[in-house]
Amino acid sequence: MAQRGGPSRSAGSLGGLVASREIVIACGSGGVGKTTTAAALAAMAALHHQTKVLVLTVDPARRLADALGLEGLGNEARRVDPAAFSRSGTKPRGDMWAAMLDTKQSWDDLVRRHAPDRTTAERILTNPLYENISGRFVQSHDYIAMERLYELHTSGAFDLIVVDTPPSRNALDFIAAPSRMAEFFSSKLLRLLIAPYKSRLVNVASRPFYQVADRVLGSQFLEDIAEFFILFQTMYPGFVERARAVERLLADRRTTFVVVSTLEPAPAAEAEFFIEVLTSRGYDLGALVLNKVLPDYLLDDDAAALAARLEAKAGVIASTKGLAVSLGTDAHQLERVLCEIASNFSNFSMVASREAGLRRDLERRGSIVASAPELEGDINDVAGLLTLGALTWK
Repeated sequence: MAQRGGPSRSAGSLGGLVASREIVIACGSGGVGKTTTAAALAAMAALHHQTKVLVLTVDPARRLADALGLEGLGNEARRVDPAAFSRSGTKPRGDMWAAMLDTKQSWDDLVRRHAPDRTTAERILTNPLYENISGRFVQSHDYIAMERLYELHTSGAFDLIVVDTPPSRNALDFIAAPSRMAEFFSSKLLRLLIAPYKSRLVNVASRPFYQVADRVLGSQFLEDIAEFFILFQTMYPGFVERARAVERLLADRRTTFVVVSTLEPAPAAEAEFFIEVLTSRGYDLGALVLNKVLPDYLLDDDAAALAARLEAKAGVIASTKGLAVSLGTDAHQLERVLCEIASNFSNFSMVASREAGLRRDLERRGSIVASAPELEGDINDVAGLLTLGALTWK
């Protein structure tokens, strides 16, 4: 079979990569199958290895719970019933668990853990701004996701953690959140917010700002902000220490990143962006997983030539004596169908050729490249996850 730029085999395998790591972080743009790919990797690891695997999603969509048959999936890890594997005709050697980040609960736990005493913790938790800020503050969701990942990893409860990150470039915020949060604690902005209320003295330079702010926002609002950040700053040592520990964990050889994409132009360009950023920051780019890839037979030159001949001679073929009648139609209708079939094959062949070019560009950047075709229907059980996983595992 002659092919135009078909996929090449990369050294190593996705299964071997997952077996050699403790943390696998899946990232990529939205709509490329990242959540199901992460869950499929965890399911395959539990199937093949005597290991305790957790798939942790920080994507606000709840597709993971649906795929695993777990209702109300939240912060606490829940075991996937081994019967779900049995229904797929398999018996896992290990255990699979799943959790989805609960931002509010994780922040509450973090405050209780890092506050210098119980009184300070309760003052933070009951501050009028805490609930709003902890849920909407810039980097709040991304930082707490990394905090939760670090907590789960250091607990030693799991041998492998597969992380499903937020879609698109927000995943880079997820990676950079620890350092940005540490920077905020020592920032000029934070000092500006709390200094006047901390000292109860407002200097001449800052007085006009606070006079205007008091009139617009109200003095109580500013005092609530100041009190919140003054209390929050008491957790500075713990925050910074953990942020640095998380950064070390991300750069550790035990951690690898898997970029998930399709071969459509926009997601492929996004995948290139992820790859460039990850490699420039010194993180381990373990693999590239390509979903919804068109089948190889569309790259066959002989098949493409046959489709062209079929379209050119559709009228002659349709006029073959008795052919249309045997198919229960007329020659004109048969000619139209044959032309449509040939044209569609040619169009898909062109798209497949373009995909092959994009794949070659991406393959130059990753050590392991795995791909899977588009599957019929949605994945909504462990059997579906294992079907997807088997296509990319070896």
